[in-house]
Amino acid sequence: MNVSSFIAKRIAFNRQKSFSRFIIRLATVATAISVAAMIIASSFVSGFQTAISQKIFSFWGHIHIQENEPTKSIVAEETPLEQNSSIINMLRKDSRVEKIQPFATKSAVLEHNKDIEGILIKGVGAHYNFDNLKSFLQKGNWVNFSDTLYSKDIVVSQPIAKELNIQLNDTVNVFFISSTQNQPQRRKLHVAGIYKTGIEEYDKLFAIADIRLIRRINGWENHEIGGYEVFLKNYKSMDSVSDDFNNVLPDSWTSRTIRDVYPNIFDWLDIQDVNKTVIYVIMSVVAIINLITCLLILVLERMKMTGVLKSLGGSNWLIQKIFLYHSSIIALRGVLYGFVFGVGLCLLQQYTGFLKLDESAYYIRVAPIKIVWTEVFIICVATFLVCYASLILPTVFIKKIQPVKAINFD
Repeated sequence: MNVSSFIAKRIAFNRQKSFSRFIIRLATVATAISVAAMIIASSFVSGFQTAISQKIFSFWGHIHIQENEPTKSIVAEETPLEQNSSIINMLRKDSRVEKIQPFATKSAVLEHNKDIEGILIKGVGAHYNFDNLKSFLQKGNWVNFSDTLYSKDIVVSQPIAKELNIQLNDTVNVFFISSTQNQPQRRKLHVAGIYKTGIEEYDKLFAIADIRLIRRINGWENHEIGGYEVFLKNYKSMDSVSDDFNNVLPDSWTSRTIRDVYPNIFDWLDIQDVNKTVIYVIMSVVAIINLITCLLILVLERMKMTGVLKSLGGSNWLIQKIFLYHSSIIALRGVLYGFVFGVGLCLLQQYTGFLKLDESAYYIRVAPIKIVWTEVFIICVATFLVCYASLILPTVFIKKIQPVKAINFD
């Protein structure tokens, strides 16, 4: 029989009231709160990063293929790219690629009731798949491509519509300014829909229209576009896919991930990992300090027991193991309670969405949750192991206890 384990269980499950019972409960609660806080922080950060990333990917895809212009701003009007069906068909055959769609952008000034706003029009074609943007449409419909010349429809964002007092089905004036012409070109367009992504960088800048309108304004040929947006089956592979594309694309073309196009947003998302790490460290320190304090109190309270065991020939390691087993039971309880509470709260938020956020500051209205079970498992196991390892040092105090003094200890 394992004597240390037997004695530790008798002490741990003793119902007798004592000061140490209160301390044990306090240490258990502190450990549970620490584990729950780490699980919640991990799930919230993962959910937040995923939700924002998916919004960006839905609007722009994962990779952009454009003319290679190193000195030009990435988020700007493109140099026309001649469509090459053989290259695009080759890229579409890549098993990692879901779809490839042409687009073009053009700077313009939107005017309604003498109020104006600078915008960047994203032109798309008749075969553009709007499925990824369905959740963003607030009112109306997407662009109707039935017109033979070019569609007169435009979809504006909710913030721009509010600022210019634009209603659905209104007619707006769009002025295109060209460096080759003295007078801006004006087009009257019909507001077919109003969208909102919640990302200020998009909503205060972009409108969606027919790519044929941009071709006509720029004087491009029918086979010319601004570039291709590529959607992948797994966004995590976009860096490697983009590198592979650059190896097979013509020298005048280049492939960039959306992270390269909007680095500020992704850098901000990466900072959330730092916040998560800080929470991990703080909560781990709280759990360790509480358990060490609890262990020292247990040792002091069981001083007579320690003296009796030593006088009967019990080794220091045998007595150390008693308190390590006892502390491990406390730590294990705390981890289990923290797991139940943390995961339970995350599931409650996931299914009810009771916790709201300021969309203007966080880009989303409801705090997103993504439970990564691997991370949850690592948090629980690592917390227990770190706490257990930190408890070994205080038990060294047992070696200094003298049996005679311990038995007389009061």
